[in-house]
Amino acid sequence: MTTSAKERADLLSEIGLDEQNRAAIGRVLGTGNVARATESADGRMSATIRIQPDEIAWDPAILVMPHGGDLELELINDDLNTHCALLPSNGDRKFIWLVNHSKGKATLNLDGPGYYWYSSPTGNDEGRGLTGAIVVLGDVPPEARLDRPDQPRP
Repeated sequence: MTTSAKERADLLSEIGLDEQNRAAIGRVLGTGNVARATESADGRMSATIRIQPDEIAWDPAILVMPHGGDLELELINDDLNTHCALLPSNGDRKFIWLVNHSKGKATLNLDGPGYYWYSSPTGNDEGRGLTGAIVVLGDVPPEARLDRPDQPRP
């Protein structure tokens, strides 16, 4: 799931995450890969996120969903150390232990557009870089909009 620097820059630009003060997430997680979730015919999405050997980073660091919905996420820890994943999901966060050379699966529901952060809160994993984001594209439904001027959207 590696991307070239140009592919990464093009994807960040396409979804609006490359400009400072527009969407800072592209700068915060600027060292990892960016990938899109795969959408099946029924609208469910899936993706795989890894921890590579001797790297304290999620790969990809930013996962993009084209719209809100269900996401089948497979997490793979190829590292020699134990990590975990604390994942966002509407109404119920998911926690998965990832001992060395293990896999885990989670079904997440992220029904609204926005940035959803995930991490490994064990030890000092977060402080060392094991933090990532899921970006859900789309507009907020009219009934959920706040009474304020239009805001930039990814």
